[in-house]
Amino acid sequence: MDEVADQTGAQSVRKRRVFYIPGYDPIHPRRYRELFRKEGAEQAKISGYTLDLKPKTGEGAYGWYASTEIDGAQTDAQVEVLVWSDIVRSSMSNSIPATYLQLLRTAFTYISTRALFRLMRLRKGPIIAALYPIGMLLLQLLLAVVAGSILSGLALWGLSAALAAVVFPLAEMTGLDTWFNSLSRDFVATAVLVVVGIGLVLRWILWAAVTVFILRWFKAKDGKFFAYYLMHDFAYSARWMGANPPALEERMAEFRVAIAMALQDDVDEVLVVGHSSGAHLAVSILADLIRAGGVPDNGPKLAFLSLGHVVPMVSFLPKADRLRGDLHFLAASDALTWVDVSAPGDGCAFALCDPVSVSGVKPEGKKWPLVFSAAFTQSLSPERWTELRWRFFRLHFQYLCAFDRPKDYDYFQITAGPLTLHDRYHDRPQSWTRIDVAASGYTSMS
Repeated sequence: MDEVADQTGAQSVRKRRVFYIPGYDPIHPRRYRELFRKEGAEQAKISGYTLDLKPKTGEGAYGWYASTEIDGAQTDAQVEVLVWSDIVRSSMSNSIPATYLQLLRTAFTYISTRALFRLMRLRKGPIIAALYPIGMLLLQLLLAVVAGSILSGLALWGLSAALAAVVFPLAEMTGLDTWFNSLSRDFVATAVLVVVGIGLVLRWILWAAVTVFILRWFKAKDGKFFAYYLMHDFAYSARWMGANPPALEERMAEFRVAIAMALQDDVDEVLVVGHSSGAHLAVSILADLIRAGGVPDNGPKLAFLSLGHVVPMVSFLPKADRLRGDLHFLAASDALTWVDVSAPGDGCAFALCDPVSVSGVKPEGKKWPLVFSAAFTQSLSPERWTELRWRFFRLHFQYLCAFDRPKDYDYFQITAGPLTLHDRYHDRPQSWTRIDVAASGYTSMS
């Protein structure tokens, strides 16, 4: 490997391998390539550097090549997406009743373990995000039930009125009304009960049909509501009480092998980026990698960038022993640089919450992570902030996008620029508003 200057302000990276671990996302990874292409071009234009992308060829993980020229320094990066979207899709129930069962089970898990009340002490935003799918799904159910009742009642009333308008005149014309009057009271009472019973059955059938139709309509429009998506997301961790299911553990082991192989490559830095739920997966993957001796002494620098993490949603659950142990281990490791970036404007993340400290597993000699804010309200213009501030899901991905008034956080310079994560931020102070008090009720570690 070429000797590269290891000084801030100089070029410390000419070649880099980047592994991006997405959050709970069922969509094909090409979405992230297109996001990188579009937003990277915008950021390069704003900040005055060049950024070029090329598709990745050959076998292996899905990805692309990125090259930059910043202040005369040229850098090449190979970006790969570590995919677990197939596992996400398989965890998502296609059944409406099964989703409502998930709702009950997830609410019970977070309430019975008191994790919900402890999480409330950290940030209100992600708790609102967690409660949102519960409230929205219950509201959808209520609207469907009420609408079904009203519409089925109106339909049955209309049908009855139509039949009456036809039957009574017809009975008078044919003389059937005289015959009806000659029937016994018991027969008439029985007939009335039969008719009423048929009417009730018809109304229940109509009510069920309308209710199911409305619920299916809401589900079909979930790309706007995100109720089902978020419900599946929170239910995934709650189902296993914070542990990783076997299929996910197997995929994480594959990711660890891929990163270990990159550390044997002729590059200057191997950067792992974990976004949202991908952050806590990256914690465990990197902890396993370092424990196994997968970081060579004279190899590339290993760096970890966690973005918009939701670690407490998992680490506060009773069976998250593995994650808490990995947080404890990684926080004191000399084998990597770990920087955590979030922003209070992101209502879906535990913004500025030190994931190690709040989980109650802070080790002696804690080094990581360096926690600071992307400061959306400052790094986005007032016009852009006004445009995005109520688009909560979009803001959760802002870390991967361009800022029109960038400060010291630039995703594209971090992933494809000339400085290692350590050189870029080793003098960067922690955000003074970070939350680092232990809040979890479970601190056991494996």
